[in-house]
Amino acid sequence: MTTEPDDEFAALFAASEQVRRIEKGRTIEGVVVAIGEESALVDVGGKSEAEIDIDELRGEDGGLEVTVGDRIQAMVVSTAGGLKLSRKLVLGAADARQLEDAFRTGLPVEGRVEREIKGGYEVRIARLRAFCPVSQIDIIRGTEPAQHVGRVYRFLITEYREGGRNIVVSRRTLLEREQQAAAAEARRSIVEGAAITGRVASVREFGAFVDLGGGIQGLLHVSEMAWARIADPSQVVKPGDEITVKVLRVDPETGKITLGLKQLLGDPWTSVRETCRPGQLRSGRVTRVPEFGVFVELEPGVEALIPAGETGIGRGADLKKAFPVGREIEFVVMEVDADARRIRLSVSEVQKMREAEEVREYSERGSAKPVEGFGSMADKLRAALRRDGS
Repeated sequence: MTTEPDDEFAALFAASEQVRRIEKGRTIEGVVVAIGEESALVDVGGKSEAEIDIDELRGEDGGLEVTVGDRIQAMVVSTAGGLKLSRKLVLGAADARQLEDAFRTGLPVEGRVEREIKGGYEVRIARLRAFCPVSQIDIIRGTEPAQHVGRVYRFLITEYREGGRNIVVSRRTLLEREQQAAAAEARRSIVEGAAITGRVASVREFGAFVDLGGGIQGLLHVSEMAWARIADPSQVVKPGDEITVKVLRVDPETGKITLGLKQLLGDPWTSVRETCRPGQLRSGRVTRVPEFGVFVELEPGVEALIPAGETGIGRGADLKKAFPVGREIEFVVMEVDADARRIRLSVSEVQKMREAEEVREYSERGSAKPVEGFGSMADKLRAALRRDGS
């Protein structure tokens, strides 16, 4: 039976685990549940409340801007011994001392990109100006400079000198950290056999690269896009498309990820087991003509081979000329091995089958009771005339 001290220990342990899951620098939302002289308590959904200095809740006139029951957003500035919050870092109202503390502790701050200047951007953080080099504004190179002006971003202070008169910030560092965290999370779900939703990043002649999250990309080869033969991958997917793919292989050494799309579709060979039988007379479209025979598509994703010796044309004849790609032809199914995904066809058997059918029909006509001919009718007529003249 669980004792009361054990229950108390379990509750404290659960609360500490939740605190550990909330990382420093993260912006969270909570409800003010108590306001004291020096600090206030904020319910953020855990077993215990977070603490925030009372000055963080005052406006420019010195009066409190919130009351008990108000919902606020604040940044986690410490998790040691409980959650410590800062609202001014989120609102961009931090003073020089708080910005210096953020620099020393590695906390992100909020800033507005004011304008483009030589080598980068001027960023307004609270009442101070900072400089962001052009290489540090985004994780993607080559973006249009004007698209960042007027935007509010989170930055990391990389240099803080002269009491705040010389501040250098980086947005790219934060984005890379977020991408690495997202990549680590994404890799846990990228296992062989898993079905994952991603976005097509680019399309090449050999296939497409799919972004699986966190900057991780996998290759969807053209041969894995559909059961039918695909000549142009752009006919199936386009950049920006959101698709669900199956993870076929993850190389443990290189980290390369191989993806498949057709594996999530119905396998056409399943129906072949039931519909295709030896001896059937069928038709199909010629898909390719190698030296050893002719491949025919029975249905999308299912190809069968007519060996050169079963094409019905003489040895040494031009197969490609006799069976141009795209032509619809008739053939007889000779052998079906669905497990091995192999079907053998014959064109020469078509003529044999038709000849056999003609012989059968002729035999059936020959065994039928003959109709009365003109000769027998004439004999009856002469016999009748003799009787009348006697």
